[in-house]
Order: sequence, then structure tokens, then C-alpha cells
Amino acid sequence: MLIINADDLGRSEKATDNFIACYSHGLISSASAMVFMQESQRAAELATTAGLDTGLHLNLTLAFNGPNLRPWLREQHLSIVGYFCSSKWAQIIYNPLLKKRLDYVFKAQYDEYCRLFNKEPAQIDGHHHMHLSMNIIFGRIIPPGLCIRRNFSFGSGEKDILNRFYRQLVDKWLVRNYRCTDYFFSLETSYDPQRLSKIIGLAFSFNVELMVHPERIETFNYLMSNHYRDVIKDVPKGTYRMLPHPV
Repeated sequence: MLIINADDLGRSEKATDNFIACYSHGLISSASAMVFMQESQRAAELATTAGLDTGLHLNLTLAFNGPNLRPWLREQHLSIVGYFCSSKWAQIIYNPLLKKRLDYVFKAQYDEYCRLFNKEPAQIDGHHHMHLSMNIIFGRIIPPGLCIRRNFSFGSGEKDILNRFYRQLVDKWLVRNYRCTDYFFSLETSYDPQRLSKIIGLAFSFNVELMVHPERIETFNYLMSNHYRDVIKDVPKGTYRMLPHPV
């Protein structure tokens, strides 16, 4: 199964409109929604009406700009944004002093998603992939058993050995505690027809997520292209809700 998941639903009006257009043409199969943004309410309404299945795009690196935001939530969230944006090492260093704030901010975003969509998210992933930060993982911020996005899948030679080893360790922990796809790729690194065909080929035997960003004009144009339509037309598509439960 191929999960073509579009990130950043609700980040902007343009993003929302492009998402709905792509879904209406069968070019994506799911999306990840941002909450507490100016566009979040409209995005939720349009996605629900269209039948687009969605997950929570956990935001720990971009300030909320939605209306009627509680001052305490804004303050706590901005402190987390400041921490994660302060250094490239912030994602891989565990800071136990953040746990209470992260628990609060995660639950606030999770609850807001449930309010907007009137259901629980199909999956959890993160803006800038911060759902895989050590503070989230070691702090056990995301409850076990949920569907969660894994690390990018790389082959031999695509990343250095230490990078791949670290990602493999994290992924092994993820699959023991959550429901994950077998592979995860980004369309933005897969415009090459041969590479994209290999990714699509995996989806006939494995559960594969392909991440896309339709608000980017070059991505939107490619998604609308005849080549992309031809490549994905025969592959079985789905969402995270269709992943099998552990036996």
C-alpha cells in the first residue's frame, strides 16, 4: 500500500486549496494537519467535507498564529519553539526540563485536532520531523500504540554509516511501541523517474509512505503532471488507519 501523505494542511490558505485540489484528483491519499493556525478551522472543514483522512502534524518549531489562543499555551509553545530552533543539536539531545511543557503542548494540539475534526488523528508526524526528537521519544510524550511516522528510508551509500545506524536504532524502538509503515520517502527527493518508480514498486509488497508538500508550486505542478498520474495509477493507495494492528 502507498500512503501519499501531504504535510502542512492548514498552514496557509494556499496550502489548503492545493491539498483539496490534489485529493479531488486522486493525487494524494491523506494529509497531516496543523492546529492553532489561522487556516486550521477552514482546512478542517474542507478536508472533512471532501473525505480526506488526516493526521496531526505536531508543531514544535513554528509559532502559532491562530485566533483566541490561550496566553499560557502560546507562552509554553514559544519556549519550546525557541529551544528547538536554537541549535541543530536540540533534536538529538534529551533535556528532561522540557518534559512537562512538551506534555502540555502535545496534549493541547492533540485535543485541538480532535475538536476540529471530531475524531482522533490517523497518525502523528511532526513539522521538521520533531516528533522524532529525543525529547519526544525518551520523554514518551506520544502515547504508545498510535500510528507514527518513521525516519526517512535510505539505502547503502545515501547517508554515512553513523547516520543510518542512528536512524535504524530509532526505527527499531518505534516499531516496538507504535504502528509504522515499512518505508518512508519524500517526493521532493524523488522527482527522478527511476527512483520514484522504485518507491512505487515497493508499495506492491510493503506499506510505504510518500511525503509531499502541495503548497510548494514545483511540487504541486509535478503532482498535477501526467507523468506522476501514470506512475501512481495502478498502485494500491491508503491511509495510516489501514495499517494492520499488532497481533
